[in-house]
Parts: sequence; structure tokens; C-alpha cells
Amino acid sequence: MKIVLITFISLIISAGTLFAQKNNYRPGVFFREDWKEIPAEIPLSQKHVNNTELILSLYGAGQDSLKKSNHEKPADDPFYVWSGLCLGNWMVTLKHKNNNVDLTEFAKIRWRTKQSGVRQLRIVLKLANGEWLISNQFDGIAKDWRIKEFIIDDIVWHKLDAERVVEIGLAKKTDLSNIEEIGFTDLMPGGKSAACSRLDWIEVYGKSVKR
Repeated sequence: MKIVLITFISLIISAGTLFAQKNNYRPGVFFREDWKEIPAEIPLSQKHVNNTELILSLYGAGQDSLKKSNHEKPADDPFYVWSGLCLGNWMVTLKHKNNNVDLTEFAKIRWRTKQSGVRQLRIVLKLANGEWLISNQFDGIAKDWRIKEFIIDDIVWHKLDAERVVEIGLAKKTDLSNIEEIGFTDLMPGGKSAACSRLDWIEVYGKSVKR
């Protein structure tokens, strides 16, 4: 009787574990980046990255003018990346030190941004095979900081020239199961405060892939 009871309990535990695994289909946070709360500075650099597991890369003619910005007023002004002084197109990406990420099956990206002028901040991806992609979806102008969530499966991807930071046509086939770098750009130079992009933080939800 005791053996039967133990066996029955073991079966219940196993079934519960399998049920939990089956229903845990949403990927967790692969990384989040909030920039360090240190004085504003140009250019943006690795020392401004708060997450010690991430490597920063900058691209485009305007990369040297990207600013890690902050203001004393208002009191809740965040520490953020600002493109207002960029003299050419620019792009910021983040790469995990050890792992790539699988952005299939319910993957998403969330961020907090504020754009002005006609700026449209878009997601950029570097695949493990070296291919670059940029999203058709974007985060546009806002009078105040706004949190936006992108469902990766909803995005149509275009090919990107990472050196010039320009879109070069529709990507007909995309495999997002092994992504090396994730970042953002608005594909435009800066126009000071009246025409710029700002990013406070970014979160990536996906499955870790050993590099």
C-alpha cells in the first residue's frame, strides 16, 4: 500500500512538472539595459553600460556624437542615449558576452523612449551569420517618455547596411533563432532637441543560445 501511494504521488509530481514546462512557453528576459547614472558625456561608450554582461557597439558616421544624456531638471529625468548632435546616421547595439538569443516563439522587445521631429526609432538585429536587419515597426514622436512593446513575430524585416546605417530592401527570408546583436537607430542624423531620438532603457525577451 505504501509503495502504491509513493508511486501515485510521484506520478502526480511528474505530471505537474510536465504541465508547468508545457505552459511556460513565454521566454524570460534575455537582457535589460539601463544606462549608468553618471554625468552626461559625449560620446556614448562602454563605460556607460550598466549591465556588466553586455558589450556596446556603435555604427555609422554619426556614432562619435551620440550622447549619454541627463539633466538636473526635471528631477526624474532619466539617463538616456540621445542622438540630437549626430552629424550622420548612427546605430547603437548591445551584445551579450557569452550568449546569442533566439527571438522566435513569443519573443518581444520593450523600451522606453521619446522622439521629436519626424524621428522613428527602429529595432536592428545582427544575425549570427553576419546579416543585418531593421524593423518596419517603429516608435515615433512623443511629448513624454513612453514604454512600447514590439512582438517580434509581427515585424516585417528589411536588410540593413550597417556601415552606412541605411535600409537596402526587403529581407525575403529571415531566421531569428540565433541573434548576436540587438540595437536601435532612427536612420537619420540629429537635429538637436527639436529632431532627435532618446532611449532610456531596453528589455529583450528571448531564449538564450550558446555562442
